[in-house]
Amino acid sequence: MGNTTPGLVCAHHHLYSSLARGMPAPPKTPTDFQEILEQIWWRLDAALDLEMIRWSAMLGALEALEAGTTAIVDHHESPNAIEGSLSVIADACAEVGVRVVCAYGVTDRHGPDGARRGLEENERFLRAGGRGLVGIHAAFTCSDDTLAAAAALASELGVGAHIHVAEGLGDVDAPRRLAGLTDDDWLLAHCIHIPDDHDLKGTIQHNTRSNMNNTVGYTRPFRFANPVVLGSDGIGSNMIEEFRLAYFKHREVDVLATPETAWGWLENGWDLVPEARTDVVTWSYEPMDPWHLAFTPGVRPLEIVMNGELVFRDGKPTRVDAEEIRTKAAEQAKRLHARL
Repeated sequence: MGNTTPGLVCAHHHLYSSLARGMPAPPKTPTDFQEILEQIWWRLDAALDLEMIRWSAMLGALEALEAGTTAIVDHHESPNAIEGSLSVIADACAEVGVRVVCAYGVTDRHGPDGARRGLEENERFLRAGGRGLVGIHAAFTCSDDTLAAAAALASELGVGAHIHVAEGLGDVDAPRRLAGLTDDDWLLAHCIHIPDDHDLKGTIQHNTRSNMNNTVGYTRPFRFANPVVLGSDGIGSNMIEEFRLAYFKHREVDVLATPETAWGWLENGWDLVPEARTDVVTWSYEPMDPWHLAFTPGVRPLEIVMNGELVFRDGKPTRVDAEEIRTKAAEQAKRLHARL
């Protein structure tokens, strides 16, 4: 292996979380995953507007390029700015030069009208030619009718669905609730609290760092027959770092684990966004081999070529001004934090 790889894929992201850093402390300190959702993420997503969404996506895409990640599978929610949100994210990523697969997370948390509008945003974006999946937040925040409607829409449009599954103990019923709905083109995020023989079809998105941060447990993804991919769950897009963490977490429970397993999960991302295989990332390190990279922090991209175009050179994107993006994103973060 030399010092180049295809573009890396972040297989589960929340680009809207780019503006969360430095947000004010929640009204009370969360003591479990449900409270983390209620006190932090559900307050944050409800405060978003389209301008915030645009600059959070721009910042997230910029940081992806800076980490050699050329494709993102995003899962979005902004209950007070639903209409048009997926197009805003897609346009922002395109401007920076990063491929994105979009989905709006349908949920009944905001009543039947909120669920309907979420479904309509997925449908509008996909019918207009947008690249995406039908998003579903999670079984535990959706009625059976909403789950069935989202699955039917995905089937009708010939795309998969993108859903969080049993990330916390409050969603352990997900395999039963989703029985008969999933298909091979579905993306199942987390899947921590599901049995080995769960009968769910689709690709499992493993998010090591986020799972550790939320104290939700270890997925043990090696136990599944389903394909496994690596995501960041919104904590940046440094997929070399995610690979490294996935390896060490695996190694922690199995002394025979090698970096090749986690590297295989990283490579599976190319099955979700095949064009990323044709991107060329030139790295600061050689060889780009899992055994070396597992123990070599600080590896960074020097150049990235996509579709024959040099989109990253000398530590900077070529299409956009990185400083402008950071400045504008900081302004939007200030607005967002003031709302919170």
